Amino acid sequence: MDELIGRLATKAGIDDAVAEKTIGIILGFLRNEGPSDKVQALIDRIPGAEAAIIASGNEGGLASLMGTGLMAVGTRLMGLGLGIGEIQNVARELLRFGRDKIGPDQMGEIIAGTPGLSQFA
Repeated sequence: MDELIGRLATKAGIDDAVAEKTIGIILGFLRNEGPSDKVQALIDRIPGAEAAIIASGNEGGLASLMGTGLMAVGTRLMGLGLGIGEIQNVARELLRFGRDKIGPDQMGEIIAGTPGLSQFA
């Protein structure tokens, strides 16, 4: 997880705490909206990912009131202070990291199977 946090923080110019929350939000979105078996394989390859998802509030509560889907994720990320450019950079870097962890074919299946995600690929 530390490697991914560092990559996202550097790429988007954000601090580590925001990067960790961002990872939790995006992975929670992928878990809810993408092909569950492929997403779980990715989550399993990132130590600390499960804790980041829980800490980001993706398990219900206020996050569920904001709705689901890519627009809700964008709203939550903007609430952390990220702009559109930073969100795009973070998403692209997270997808690159995913390709490194589970391979381009499985990551491609996640991208194809998650509504709206292909625009960041």
